[in-house]
Amino acid sequence: MWKLFAILSAIFAALTSILAKIGIKGVDSNLATAIRTVVIIVLAWGIVFATGAQSGITSLTKKSWTFLILSGLATGLSWVFYYKAIALGKVSQVAPIDKSSIVLTLILSFVILGEQFTAKTLIAGALITAGTFVMLWK
Repeated sequence: MWKLFAILSAIFAALTSILAKIGIKGVDSNLATAIRTVVIIVLAWGIVFATGAQSGITSLTKKSWTFLILSGLATGLSWVFYYKAIALGKVSQVAPIDKSSIVLTLILSFVILGEQFTAKTLIAGALITAGTFVMLWK
């Protein structure tokens, strides 16, 4: 089931870039990010209450709070910089650089989480990196 969710994530991430580029025309990128964030907050809390997951908030540990807050800050900064980048550049050039985060995630998962690299992981990371450079090559 996780593969289906990952595919849906990729589809909606792609739509996000295209819809954002259309919507950001003539709009300050920070304002656009703030509007997007409000929509996401309403959607996320709506899902939490619709599924009854709000009861789990009392069982969050200090460590969970800390790392979820840090993750939220990283997400917010990512969105701010992404919206600024697509406001100034082409989505077809910004997106490959943004998606190079996949390779950074692989590296950080090894260094911080102790996840192991396999031959497949190394090859995929190299291909993603190469593809990013090909997309940016003029």
